[in-house]
Amino acid sequence: MIKKKLFSVLIICFCLSTSYSVGAESADTGNEEREGDKTVLKGTKVTSEYEKAEKMIFAGKKLEKKNKLNKAKIKYGKAYEYLIKANREYPAQPDILDYLGFTSWKLEKNEEAEIYYLLGLDIEPNHIRLNEHLGEHYVATKRINKANKILKVLKACNCKEYFELKEIIEGTKKSKY
Repeated sequence: MIKKKLFSVLIICFCLSTSYSVGAESADTGNEEREGDKTVLKGTKVTSEYEKAEKMIFAGKKLEKKNKLNKAKIKYGKAYEYLIKANREYPAQPDILDYLGFTSWKLEKNEEAEIYYLLGLDIEPNHIRLNEHLGEHYVATKRINKANKILKVLKACNCKEYFELKEIIEGTKKSKY
């Protein structure tokens, strides 16, 4: 079932990328800069749509911490819309796919979330945040064996994401997502 949906999403992404690339600037503009484990495209539409989505996601997380779940869901919905626009303009960006997965998960679209995470990891298998989010998604959907496989990938980075996911898998820490 997941493979069939993954194939469908790939076809959609391909169609969107070809239909939106006519007369558009290529994603490889030389304006890319690395910030931590993410690529940010400076001076492009993806930056503004992506940044708007990030703001909505951070606002949603704050609302969740205050247990204002309905308001948080609204923020995640807006973030999802911004990310869809960014993905149409610049498909195959792991950071966009990660947040598409995250917002889908928050909107209770678990299969869609997993597809976006896996698409992102197909592009960049060692993407730290993508791996962490997918691992937490697996824990939340009670697939600890798969979460442990993700943990092995993150072990090499010796980063906070590895230790956070490890604590969540062990049940000593509640997922922050």
